Amino acid sequence: MRQQCMRAAVAAAISFMAAAVTQAAPIKTLDREGAWVSVEAYGPNVIHVTIAQDKAEVLKGPGFGILPANGDNKPFSHSGSKDGDTFSSPALSLHINAAPPPHVPSMGEKYFAPALAPVGLQVRNAAGETVLKMNGWEMSPQTVAGEKTYQVGASFAAPADEHYYGMGQNQESLGPLDLRGKVLDCQHWYDAPAGETVCVPFMVSSKGYGIVWDNASATRFVAGVNGRMGFQSKVGERVSFFVITGKTPEEIYSGYARLTGKTPIPPKAAFGLIQSKARYDSQQEVLRVAKTYREKKYPLDVMVVDWFYWTRMGQMDIDPAQFPDPDGMNKQLHDMGMQSIISIWPRYETSGRYFNELDAKGYFLKDKDGKTVDGLPFRSDRTGALIDATNPEARKWFWEKARDNVLSHGFDYPWLDETEPDLVPDGFFYSIGSGDRYHNLFPLLHVEGAAQGLRAWKPNKRGLILSRAAYLGSQRTGALFWSSDIQPTWEALARQVPTGLNMTASGIAYWGNDIGGWQKLGGHAASPRTPLIDGSEASAVIGEYRDYPELFTRWFQYGTFLPTLRVHGDRKETELWSFGKQAETILAEYNRLRYRLIPYIYSQAKFTHDTGAPFMRPLWMDFPQDPKVADIGTQYMFGPAFLVAPVTAQGQTEKDVYLPAGSDWYNFWTNEKLAGGQWVKVAAPIERIPVFVRAGSIVPIGAEIQSTATKQAISEIRVYPGRDGEFALYDDDGISYDYEKGKGSLTRLRWDNSKGALSATGGDSAFAKSAPGLVKVQGK
Repeated sequence: MRQQCMRAAVAAAISFMAAAVTQAAPIKTLDREGAWVSVEAYGPNVIHVTIAQDKAEVLKGPGFGILPANGDNKPFSHSGSKDGDTFSSPALSLHINAAPPPHVPSMGEKYFAPALAPVGLQVRNAAGETVLKMNGWEMSPQTVAGEKTYQVGASFAAPADEHYYGMGQNQESLGPLDLRGKVLDCQHWYDAPAGETVCVPFMVSSKGYGIVWDNASATRFVAGVNGRMGFQSKVGERVSFFVITGKTPEEIYSGYARLTGKTPIPPKAAFGLIQSKARYDSQQEVLRVAKTYREKKYPLDVMVVDWFYWTRMGQMDIDPAQFPDPDGMNKQLHDMGMQSIISIWPRYETSGRYFNELDAKGYFLKDKDGKTVDGLPFRSDRTGALIDATNPEARKWFWEKARDNVLSHGFDYPWLDETEPDLVPDGFFYSIGSGDRYHNLFPLLHVEGAAQGLRAWKPNKRGLILSRAAYLGSQRTGALFWSSDIQPTWEALARQVPTGLNMTASGIAYWGNDIGGWQKLGGHAASPRTPLIDGSEASAVIGEYRDYPELFTRWFQYGTFLPTLRVHGDRKETELWSFGKQAETILAEYNRLRYRLIPYIYSQAKFTHDTGAPFMRPLWMDFPQDPKVADIGTQYMFGPAFLVAPVTAQGQTEKDVYLPAGSDWYNFWTNEKLAGGQWVKVAAPIERIPVFVRAGSIVPIGAEIQSTATKQAISEIRVYPGRDGEFALYDDDGISYDYEKGKGSLTRLRWDNSKGALSATGGDSAFAKSAPGLVKVQGK
C-alpha cells in the first residue's frame, strides 16, 4: 500500500509540474564528469544554477514558488575555455570551474573524499567584484517517508565582513539582526520555543546579492559559521538555487519579484486599524464594538470574526444562534464605512458534513497506508483532517465552499488560519508527494488558491487574505502575514522587531503581529516595577497582570509604524478603551496618527509594488556605508523618512537610539535636529516612542477620517530641511485593480533646499498647484 501511495504521489507531482511549468531551455547544460550543471537566467541580474548526478534532474526546471514563464536568457552570453564556462550579462557574471584533471586518489581520499564530482563556481557583480564563491555541493543518500532520496546542499565561502539577512520568520533574537554565526532551521514550525518559524528560503547578503534556495523540504541554513555559508535540505534529487545581484536593495528585490511574483497593492482598508479578538461570539458583539468606535470617533476600517462561529470544525457554515443575520451585520458594517474579515480553517472533523465526501475523493493529507490523518498525536489538537492544498481539485473545492457558504454572506475577505499547516505533514503524504519533501509548501498553494478564487469571483475588487505562514512567492497572493500565536509579554514584543525585519528582508513586505500578543494573560507575572499606566480600571480584563496596559500601549505605538495595524488576542476585551482611560487617550492619539499617515504609507505600497522592496526595512538597506547598522534589529526605517525605535521594556522612559551616518535627523515629536553617525539617549515617556525623520524628507499628512472609505485630502506637507528631497505621492480608488492599468494619481513632490521651496508635478493638477501652500517646514 505504501508503494502504491508513493507511486501515485510521484505521478501526481509530475503531472502537476508539467501543467504548471512553461520553462525556457537553459543557456547551457554542462557535463562535469559525474555531475551535470544547468544554467538559465531570469533577466540580467538573476541566474539559476542546478546541479545533479542525473542529467534529467537538472532539466526539470524550477520548483514551486518560482515563475518559470519569466525565464529570460537573452541578456546573457556564454563562453568556454580550459578553465571552465562563463555566463555574462551587464549585471553579473557566473563562472563554473572546469572539471579537475583526473588523478590517483590519496589514501585519505579513498576513505573520506566526497563521492560526488566536484563543482565550483564564482559570481561577480557588474563591477567585476567576486560576491559569491561556491566550494562544494552535497547529495547524501537516505530514505525519508519510505522513499529513497537524498539530503542535498551547497557550501559557499563566508568572508569575515559579510552579513546575512532574511530566510523568513525566526523569532529567536531579542535585538541583533545579522544572522551571521547562526544555524537556522528553515521550516514552518508552529511550536518553535521563541515563536513560530516560517521558512522563506531567500537570503540577502551585505555583499549585494541574494540567494533563493529552491527546495521546499525542511532546510538548514548555516550563516557564516567557521568560514562557511550554506544550505542543506532534507529531501531532494538535485541542488537548485538562484543568485540575484544588485547595486541597491531595489535591484535585488526587483529580481526577486521577477522570479517569484510582484507584491500587489492591498486595498486601502488594509492600512487602517483592523480590530480582532479571540473571539467575538455574536453578531451583536461585533456590531457593538464597531458602533462604539464610531461613537468615540476612533478611526476603524476592518472588523474580524475569528474561529468557532461555525457549528463544528469543517462544517463551513455560520452558526445561526451566534450570527442569525450575517448579511445584515455586514451591511451595517459597510454602512459605517467598515469591512469584514472572517476566519476559515483547513481542518475537518470526522463527524462533519463534508468529511466523508472529502475522504472518499482523497482530498485529505494521508498516512503511509493511504488513510486520512485526523488530528495531532503530540499536541492538544485532537481532531481534524487537513485539506490537501497540493491537489488542484481539493483547492477548488475548498474555495467554492468558502465562497458559497461563508463569504457570500457579505464578508469582504477571508482569514486563512493554520497555513503552516498546523497539522505537521512530516511522515504523511500529499497528493504530489511526501509531507517531508514538501514540508514548507502548503501556505503558498492554499493561500494562492483562495487568492485566485477571490479574483475570479470579484474581478475588480482587490483581494485581501490574512495568512499565518508563507513560502517563496507568497507575496504575490496579496496576503497579510503575521507572526502567529505569540505570548503577551515584553519578551515577545522585543522579539517582534528583529523578527519582522528579517521577514520583510525575505521579500514579504506585509508582515505584522497580534498587537498585545495572542495568548491568554493568565500566568504572566507582573513586573516588580511600578507600571507607567494605571490599569486599575481594567482589572476585569487584565486580572493580576498590572503592567499589561503599559505593554499593550507600547505594542500599539510600535504597530502604528508597521505595514499593518491589527489588534488581536485571546482575552475578554482588546479594544482601545479596554485598558483604562490613561491608555485609551494614548492609543486613540496613535490611531489618529496612523490614519493621518495613510497617504504616506499608501505611497510606500506603490513603491513596493513597483520595486519588490519592503518599506519597513532594516537600516542596512538605506545606509550600507555605515558599518554600525549591520546588526541593529531594535530600530528600522518605515518608508524613506521615518526611523522608528520601539520601546520594548517595562518601565522604560528613555532609550539609546542610533542615528545612521550620512544624514541629519529630526526628532519627530520635538523637531530637534541632530547629526547622524551617533548614539543618542532619547526621552521616551509613556506618551511616545523614539521616532526620527531623515533630513530632506517630505511627509504628506492626511486629513482626519473615520475610515479609508472616505476620500482623504492632504491637509499639510511636512518638509524636514537640510538637503534636497523628493517624494512620490500616490493615490487611487483603494479598492479596484485599476491601478494595474495605470489608473492612479502620482504626484512628484520636490524640495529645493537652497531655495527653500517645494514644487509638485504630475497627478491631479489642482492639487499640484495647491501643494506649495500646504508646506510646513519643520525645525524652524
